[in-house]
Formats: sequence, structure tokens, C-alpha cells
Amino acid sequence: MTQNTSLDNTRWHTFQSQDAINQAAVKRILAAAEEAIQQHGSFLVVLAGGSTPKSVYQLLSQQKADWAKWHVFHNDDRCLPVDHVDRNSKMARDVWLNHVAIPQNQIHDIPTELGNVEGAKAYAKTLNGVRAFDLVILGLGEDGHTASLFPNQAVDNSADVVPVFDAPKPPADRVTMSQNRLNNTHEVLFLVTGVGKQEAVDNWRKGVKIPATLIAPKNGVDIYCFGVTLDCS
Repeated sequence: MTQNTSLDNTRWHTFQSQDAINQAAVKRILAAAEEAIQQHGSFLVVLAGGSTPKSVYQLLSQQKADWAKWHVFHNDDRCLPVDHVDRNSKMARDVWLNHVAIPQNQIHDIPTELGNVEGAKAYAKTLNGVRAFDLVILGLGEDGHTASLFPNQAVDNSADVVPVFDAPKPPADRVTMSQNRLNNTHEVLFLVTGVGKQEAVDNWRKGVKIPATLIAPKNGVDIYCFGVTLDCS
């Protein structure tokens, strides 16, 4: 593994295989959980959706942890039926959450089956009074988006959770946490894999403003990469 640190508290880590990045991510997540439980008595984690973290979640399902003290949230989800294969919540439950002893009332799916407006209102109520997250896991789209924060789409940061209309990737209707709520966290871990993310990574490292750069908590962010090249020039 190699690491490069840029000036804006963004730490880049590269890995030589999919297994290496998966193992490192799991180790980081479990360490964050242990630290949070020691400090707060609970671990509040926000999950990324999509294909990139799926193998990490599968690996987590095989680990031992103090699952009863985990509280799981999602950074975004698509407005689809609960059992739709493209729901982030269904993926996480199928490969991980249904296989460990996290109490069901501590797994907080975004109710996007209600539609983007009502789903956002409902999830905002879920987050009302919830302390700062311990760890937010995010992905990176080829266009530089993260969660459902897309290029050239303004998001209302007066709310913790917002409806998304006309997303450039189907389905058009989604619900996402706002950048302000995602930034209210102790740690952020981006998982970035695949050559298709190269342009977005290059832009990020050149200082181009992409949606992912909106996530800048005071402790900075760690970006775990596999399959992209980090230009050190």
C-alpha cells in the first residue's frame, strides 16, 4: 500500500488487488467501531451503496464484532420498492446485515418506497437527535458524484436529508443525506475501484470541484483506491 497526502487533508491510499482493499477497509471499519463503542457505547456508521462496497460488506458478514452496539444508516437510496434488486438497503441486508446480530431497530433504511419527498421527510425524522456519525463510507461515481450528490445539481443543506429529482443515473428520483450531515462525522472512508473512476480521481487531485470534494469534515477523508493511478507529478 502507498499513501499520498494532499494539502486539503485528503489522504490517498492505493492497493494492488481487490482483496487487499477489501481487507484494509474491513480492518478500518472494525477499528472505528471498537473506538466508537469505547468512547460512546455505540457505533454509528453510514453505508455507501452501489457495487463497490458490496464485497466489503460480504467480508464484514464473516467477522466478529459487538454487533449489538452498531447503528446502521444509508447515505442515499433509490426510489424503488423495498425488495427491488437496485435498492442499496436490500444489497446491504442480503450480503451482510441479515447475517449478523445487529438489532433490527438499529438498522435504518431510507424509506424511498414512499417517494423522494416523503422518504426524505421520514428519514430526516429518523436522524433527528442522532449525534455525529462515527464513520461515513462513500463511493465515487465516474462523473465525480458521491451519495446522490450529482454535478450541477444544487442540494438544500438546511436539511439533513433531501429529495433528489432528475438524477442523471436512473432512477431519477432518489433520497440523499446532504453534504452538511455527511460532514458531521468523525471519519470518512471513500472506496474507489475501477479504471472508470480515473477521470474523477484526476480531477479531484487537480483541485477540480466535483461533488465528492463537498465532503470535507474537520478530520479529513481517507480514500482507498484500486484500479486507478495516482498522478504524483
